[in-house]
Amino acid sequence: MQQEPAPIGRHLRVREDRGHTVLEFRGEIDIAAALEIVPHLDRATGREHPRVVIDLRQVEFFDCSGLRLLYRARSRVLDHDGQLRLVCVHPLTLRIMKVTGLHRLLPPHATLDAALGQSEATSGSL
Repeated sequence: MQQEPAPIGRHLRVREDRGHTVLEFRGEIDIAAALEIVPHLDRATGREHPRVVIDLRQVEFFDCSGLRLLYRARSRVLDHDGQLRLVCVHPLTLRIMKVTGLHRLLPPHATLDAALGQSEATSGSL
């Protein structure tokens, strides 16, 4: 059952959807936004067997602070034997992910439905 997003702050909404915690990043994801997001990201990725989707469709700007958030989420999810999926369509963000190689570790999906329907075998694991 889908739950309406709970606004956490200017840069984050959190909701549950089909057994996943969806973290919807919003606006400009820079160092200030990262400080707002980290506690909620850690809460979502710190449980046993977390199932997390990070949705970047509402992001207008994404710098290295945003990349650090994605790497942090991936590392924590793998440490807790979970799954992490990513939704991203912004061309510049996709380019940053490709240049850094993150797109190979965390393949982006164009829609939330595509990310939630992804096979269990390809959910951001090594």
